[in-house]
Amino acid sequence: MSGERVERRLTAILAADVMLVEFASVVDAVRCAVAVQQAMPERNTGIAAESRIELRIGINLGDVIVEGDDLYGDGVNIVARIEALADAGGVFVSNIVHDQVRDRLPFAFEDLGEQQVKNIARPVRVYRIKFAEQTAARAPLPLPDKPSLAVLPFQNLSGDPAQEYFVDGVVEEIITALSRLHWLFVIARNSSFAYKGRSPDLRQVGRDLGVRYVLEGSVRKAANRVRITGQLIDTATGAHIWADRFDGALEDIFELQDEVASHVVGAIEPKLRQSEIERTARKPTESLDAYDLYLRALAEFHKFTEHSMHEAIALLSRALAIDPCYAPAAAMISWCRTFQRLQGWGPLSDAEVVEAVHLARQAIEAGKDDPDALWMAANTVSFFAGDHAAASGAIDRALALNPNSAHACFASGWLSYRQNRPERAVEAFERGMRLSPLDPLGYLFTAGLAAVHVMAERYEEAIEWADRSLRDLPRYESAIRNRLVACAHLGRIEEARDGLDRLLEITPWLTIARYKALYTITHPPELIDLHVEGLRKAGLPEK
Repeated sequence: MSGERVERRLTAILAADVMLVEFASVVDAVRCAVAVQQAMPERNTGIAAESRIELRIGINLGDVIVEGDDLYGDGVNIVARIEALADAGGVFVSNIVHDQVRDRLPFAFEDLGEQQVKNIARPVRVYRIKFAEQTAARAPLPLPDKPSLAVLPFQNLSGDPAQEYFVDGVVEEIITALSRLHWLFVIARNSSFAYKGRSPDLRQVGRDLGVRYVLEGSVRKAANRVRITGQLIDTATGAHIWADRFDGALEDIFELQDEVASHVVGAIEPKLRQSEIERTARKPTESLDAYDLYLRALAEFHKFTEHSMHEAIALLSRALAIDPCYAPAAAMISWCRTFQRLQGWGPLSDAEVVEAVHLARQAIEAGKDDPDALWMAANTVSFFAGDHAAASGAIDRALALNPNSAHACFASGWLSYRQNRPERAVEAFERGMRLSPLDPLGYLFTAGLAAVHVMAERYEEAIEWADRSLRDLPRYESAIRNRLVACAHLGRIEEARDGLDRLLEITPWLTIARYKALYTITHPPELIDLHVEGLRKAGLPEK
């Protein structure tokens, strides 16, 4: 037939009536279909039932025949049959589409098995995309009563994967500069970085994080030059509010970060004077070598293994050798030591504990204007030295400098716990989770809530929060211990014993005597007694 050709094309059917849509990318087709279906409930709001538009979408990848403006062939026939199987508001895909996108998109798939469809000789395996359930499970967060912002991970355009840590650090410093503004609600870095490596729908990001604005961009680093680009988007409308780029020498990177933050603030609140952001701007050490080492140590810490914790401490020690006054490095070494003690990664010597407390106190003194250094050091002096007064002062200052610090809230929660102030601890943990709802360190917040509910003898709630923490980090000692104590006090002895087995896999040295020696200096006596009773019921040896 003249003009006829056969091509391998991706096709999608939308009906009611029928529309045939062609995509160059299977990923784009699925992402578009889900976005359309997710937007339909809002579009239909306030419209009478008989006038609403409800779509069924089928997607297939296959051969089609192209003749003029017509597309036909088995590829079209199959997608038409898949669409006919779809639910109203649903997206159904063929097996070949599922295989192409399942590891590239954050959607769950339900296997509906092989379907015998009209005019197709062989059965077609069909999958339902379960985006509707995921959307329903997480209701959109309400917008705060002040401007709210999330800074997404910037793209690394340097062509060097080893520079990812540098690009991430640029974004982190922009978040820090913005977060220090009391009037601005800024989502914490860790929740923003949940979108790393993805190209999310920015309107959905706004709903997931409860923010009005999203900042995205890219960093290109070559030799001694760096280019930073950024654009600010209104998540409610999708409109671009601001875009700019900044070029400069590598040694001026912190000034460029300040400039980016200043322009973002100006776009959100035009009446704000430039001097206000400049007064609140904080720069880390001027030594890029020490800063690079600190960023690499952060990457190691987030792996949360015995080896990675040792690596983080080694990198931070190198940073301090370059700049002995670099408070974030000193504070983070001390914080890493607390996890080594809790997880049984060591064991720590008395000298290492003394050094951790010394570094923490040094960080509090040298890092009076660094919120991260303050809260990390505060946690250490509270945990190792029982100096809750010094810890409280450091955390208060950290929150004064950066009221949007989710991790300062986390440190405040644990401090309140050690002071036997459960309701204040709950408030702090919940505040931190709101500031950073997708935080990779979320297991610290949920484990904290588990511990607080044990303290308040709300054991069922404690188990629920401990389970949430353990889903994120199955070998987290605090969550395992508090869960087994709660089970023991509820009379669920078998569960408590199972929990004790898990706990002793992590801390085989633990006994009642060693537990008391570890926590007596930092925890109130009534809390120690509560835990000891639960641990005894579960079968922990005395010595």
